[in-house]
Formats: sequence, structure tokens, C-alpha cells
Amino acid sequence: MRGHRLHVRQVLILSFIVNANYVVKTWKRNSGMSLIKLEVTDIEQLTSNIKKFQFSALDGAPLPTWEAGAHIDFQINDQLRRSYSLANKPGDTNHYVTAILREETGGGGSKYMHDEIKVGDNMEITGPPSNLFPINEEAKKHLLLGGGIGITPLLAMGHRLREINAEFHLHYCTKTKEETAFYDDVVDIFGEDRVTFHHDGGEPSKGINLNQVLSSQEDGQHLYICGPSGLITAARDASSHWTAKSVHFELFASLSTETTGSGEENLANDDGSFEVELKQSGITFTVPADKSIMEMMWEHKVDVMYACEDGWCGNCKVGLISGEVDHRDEFLDDTDREEFLQVCVSRAMPGEKLVLDI
Repeated sequence: MRGHRLHVRQVLILSFIVNANYVVKTWKRNSGMSLIKLEVTDIEQLTSNIKKFQFSALDGAPLPTWEAGAHIDFQINDQLRRSYSLANKPGDTNHYVTAILREETGGGGSKYMHDEIKVGDNMEITGPPSNLFPINEEAKKHLLLGGGIGITPLLAMGHRLREINAEFHLHYCTKTKEETAFYDDVVDIFGEDRVTFHHDGGEPSKGINLNQVLSSQEDGQHLYICGPSGLITAARDASSHWTAKSVHFELFASLSTETTGSGEENLANDDGSFEVELKQSGITFTVPADKSIMEMMWEHKVDVMYACEDGWCGNCKVGLISGEVDHRDEFLDDTDREEFLQVCVSRAMPGEKLVLDI
């Protein structure tokens, strides 16, 4: 039942937009991070609900360099931070380019960017860019799968893969050609012979056949997936027979609160409290039924990096010293779960105390 309940929760949040470049409320505990002031130098309406934004350094200095798959974290206000993937050519230190889908039911970041930000405005990011979705350049072949606004980091990957003369192909899934962001750029970057468009008219059953596309893995081939949770879940299922560590995905998403109640509420209904000891920090606390380990760590001023808050991204992975864990993530494999847990969703099994290496 526990696994089924987690699956239902994922289904409840399918309405969120996964903008591989979307989102993050990432807690940076790296000492090398600093605030970088940017100026908005161009805004372009790509589709009815997607805008492209271009930024330059406010002081005219070169921007920090970056690699394909990287994102930048915008500090919109004291309470709101959002991350968006970079779409231009990796290493470009003159500009950062990203695209943002306007979410009607999101946390407000995309609405603010669409409705309030104008050319000439100044913004701040926490830099340099971070990369949780890098290319494995040692792979022999690369298969890219993008859905909707999830194309953003894949554009940067296309630039890089061409640069290193790699063998690659892109499958890009959207509703219609008219609602396909970066259509001409995709063709220019990837080439007509290395991209396949899939338009489903808003009915996923009429779109890409993932079982067919992912039926076999060529020797040394790696898969990169970025898009809505439904696409990622289906693609991971269809590629479950691929070799370990060859499937990469990026999911940055906000939990949506539906009229039937939030997934968080449904998940916590039958959870009990349990004790957690943070070995390095010398802190012990009780995690109540209605809070996560991560939330309790914040209350005790213990920094932890995070992104999706839903067990998908692996960003909040923490070492496990002892205790039996009720793993509820979709990121760690069986081997990882012997040594780690994700503090955003995982809990202790009944009667267990968890000792964490942090």
C-alpha cells in the first residue's frame, strides 16, 4: 500500500509543469556561492505561454562559465527562489538564456517572471550555475527525450554534443507545432536528421511510443529525459531494462494542491513520529507525523541542499549510519538505499531510530 500511495501522489502532481529548467527552491550550502547581478537584455514570446529571457551581467563583466545541463537560481524575493535551466551554447559568458512556462497553479515564480519582468530590469542569481543534469561525454551514443518546456537544457546539450562530434538524436514531444518552443532552434542545433518531433494534439496516447523508442539500448548509449512527470515516469518504466547509471533525468517541480487535497496530506495521514540523530551535528530530534526529516533539519538550522521536495531529484541525499528506512523516493537504487536516504520524503520504519551522517 505504501508504494501504491506514493504512486498516487505522483499522479496527483502530474498537473505541474516540469520545466527541466523550472524550479528550484535549492538551499545552497556551498561556501563558494555568491550573488550575481544581472540585467534583462531581451524577452521573446515563444508560444502562448512560454517566454525566452536573455540576461547579461549588470556590470558588463564576463559571467561565470557553465556546462550543458546547468541551471541558474534566481532570488526573486526573500521567500521566493526559482531555478531555470540554461538553453544557450555552454560556456557563453556574455549571456544566460532560459525559457519559462507560465504556470497558473504554481508557486508564483513563473507568473512574476511573465507579468512583471521587463527588458532593462535587474535581477539577482546565486552563482555560479549549478549542474545536476550533466552529459556523460564518455558515452558512445546519446538519446535525448524532451517534453514541452523540458527542451531547455537539451538545447544546451545539443550544442555541446555537436561540438564534440558525438552521435546523438532528440525526440521532442509537444501538443502542436505552433506550441513547440524553440522549433527553429532545435532544427538548427540538432539538424533535421537528428531530431524527431512528436505532436499529440493534447492526447498523450497519440504521441510518442516510448516502448518502441526505448525498446533496445545500443552499446554505450545513454538516455537523457526532461519534461513533465508523466513523461519521465513513462520513459523510466520503458527504459527499466537499460544498464545502470545510463538513464538520466531532470525533474524540477512544485507540488500542486488540488481540490481533493495535497499529496503531502494524503501521504502523512498514517505516518507516526520517529527519532533522528544527526551524528556530525550532534543533534537529535523527533520527526512528527506531519513533517519531513528535511523540515526538522531546517528547524534545527542544519543546511541541506534540495530541489523537488518530492523524492525525484536526489539532491537531498544524506548518508545513513544506522536504522531501517522507509524509502519513498524515486531516485535511489537498491544499492544506494543501503547507504543513503532522501530526507525530503523518507521516514523510519515503525520503532526505528535513524542515525544520519551529517
